[in-house]
Amino acid sequence: MDDHTHKIELRPTTVADLDILFQFQLDQEARHLAAFTSQDSTNKEAYLAKYTRLLNDPTVNNQTIMIDSVIAGSIAKFIMEDDTELTYWIDKEFWGKGIATTALKNFLTIETARPIFGRVAFDNLGSQKVLENCGFTRIGTDKGFANARQAEIEEFIFRLEH
Repeated sequence: MDDHTHKIELRPTTVADLDILFQFQLDQEARHLAAFTSQDSTNKEAYLAKYTRLLNDPTVNNQTIMIDSVIAGSIAKFIMEDDTELTYWIDKEFWGKGIATTALKNFLTIETARPIFGRVAFDNLGSQKVLENCGFTRIGTDKGFANARQAEIEEFIFRLEH
């Protein structure tokens, strides 16, 4: 499967999507690459409460990534320390197929806030490539505690101006 043979669409995330999206982030390898996860990403009740609240936050743009009517992931814009940031999560089944790049390009046509920032663990090469393929430029680094790794790690900061 690649993004040239399947229909990739975004639609606003609903509460009904959260059960499936929760399951995606239980994958150990995916959590390791994402690195900066919640303290207890296996707590479904906490996950549902947090994301239900975020769905009602007008400063957050939550979209569900659909491939041929199947949920493949999520993408969102949020505000952190006065900066517009983005986050995305793709089900492991869809990694390496151009899905994240296409979804992000589509997202950037409906989410027009700029500049917009993306932060990526130093060793998450796939996500770094997605951001670069969508016009983001690496502008710096930061260090932070990665709950999924229980360690402080370096993250790369990317920015899209236009």
